[in-house]
Amino acid sequence: MTRRDGATIGEVVRSLLFYAVFYSGSVFIVLACVFTLLVSSRETFRRTVDSWSLFHRWCMRNVLRITIAVEGEMPSGPVFVAMKHESFFEAIDLPQVLDYPGVFAKAELMSIPGWGLAGDRYGLVTVEREQGAKTLRHMMTAAKQISGQGRPLAIFPEGSRVPHGTRPDLKSGFAGVYKLLGLQVVPIAVNSGPLYHRLWKRAGVITYRIAPPIPPGLPRPEAEALVLAAINVLNTP
Repeated sequence: MTRRDGATIGEVVRSLLFYAVFYSGSVFIVLACVFTLLVSSRETFRRTVDSWSLFHRWCMRNVLRITIAVEGEMPSGPVFVAMKHESFFEAIDLPQVLDYPGVFAKAELMSIPGWGLAGDRYGLVTVEREQGAKTLRHMMTAAKQISGQGRPLAIFPEGSRVPHGTRPDLKSGFAGVYKLLGLQVVPIAVNSGPLYHRLWKRAGVITYRIAPPIPPGLPRPEAEALVLAAINVLNTP
């Protein structure tokens, strides 16, 4: 049976159950994160944060009936990952696909009380929309410290979530970070929008497709064109 908004009764029921289970469970995990942030080691805190991402995967598989497919080999070590961003799914799922990633995050997120402190300890890199020279230096210092620990760095180069089927230009910040980091870029396409970025979520398969690495040092137009093409290979309307 289908509602007038296109969702089936089953999708509505599963979505409501997902919201109830995931967000109520998240309250306890967030409290655990605060506790470990204050009294435990960084590794314990990291595992607690990762458990939230793992719990989200469990809810997707068992409640929403959404499974994950990976085409290609996920990168590891100090690489620069550029990922398509269609929904909250990939932001929450990053610790499941990358090993302890440092993530470039908007300053608005880092200013949330508690959340910003936890994000800073986990290894998020604050991105200011108006980047002066001092802000850029601070951002790159943090990013290089993370990559120096052998960890991958991840960015959503379109800047924010974009609707599936659209292909906006990359934000200028990507080129600056690419140039200054001197790391190879691994573009990753993901098609989460049609299933996840909706009130009544749909069952199905979300796919990650990993492109071949792009070497450092390419001219900006070439690097941006390669990344833009690679992150949009699953982006069919």
